[in-house]
Amino acid sequence: MLPAVVKLCCGISYPHLRSMAGLQRAALAALGQELSHLQNAGHIIHPAWSGSLRWSWGKEFKKTEQVGTKDAALGDEDVCYLRQGEEALKKAQEIVESKDGWKIELAEKNGEVIYSKVLKGNRKVFRLEAELDATPEELYDILFIRVEEMHQWNPSIGQIKVLKHVGKSTMVTHEVSAETAGNLIGQRDFLSVRHSSKSETHVYLGGAATRLESLPPQPGFVRAEDGPTCIILQPLHGHPGKSHFIWLLNMDVKDSQQSLW
Repeated sequence: MLPAVVKLCCGISYPHLRSMAGLQRAALAALGQELSHLQNAGHIIHPAWSGSLRWSWGKEFKKTEQVGTKDAALGDEDVCYLRQGEEALKKAQEIVESKDGWKIELAEKNGEVIYSKVLKGNRKVFRLEAELDATPEELYDILFIRVEEMHQWNPSIGQIKVLKHVGKSTMVTHEVSAETAGNLIGQRDFLSVRHSSKSETHVYLGGAATRLESLPPQPGFVRAEDGPTCIILQPLHGHPGKSHFIWLLNMDVKDSQQSLW
């Protein structure tokens, strides 16, 4: 749910951007606390497809399908956003699955590991792997369905608003970072397309920066750029109610003179 978790596609922590690995750990902790709260309160809603999703360990299909029912006929603009989301997720998966170049930044005794690698163009990305006390369906609910609520549990996010839904699997969102003490780097905003899909053993959440004519860069904010990024959710073998969580953080916060436009 996402960048640091969770942006994901999915929210992100912005303070002290020089320490992305630390941001991922802090965001993951915040996500865990919110999951526990929602589970105890019984407020997590399972998606309609969860009952028919077969978590057969060891049998994985590369071919994925849209989460939910097939999208109805879409206009040209919506098709464009859908394709952007699908392509972002595909590219992010390729980065995660690539075996070359990854090095360990941080490894915890509880199994959490953060890796990093440098992509072409000297862009550094991070991959966090952890075990979470929640099912993939519960994580999907909090990271995708409840995306507008992220600011309630991640203090680094000021606001996330869904600007447009494209079927059940894709959305366009505008995210604003929370103000930081001293405002040393200035507030960032992100305009992103977010996309979800599933295979027989995984749920995938992906995203990337996009454009929207009705929302150009805003005065007082630097339009930063994320993606392609993704979160991959898989049930943890032998541990019902838990998930293996992979999150790719890939972000360019820009400087005050730069803009996505």
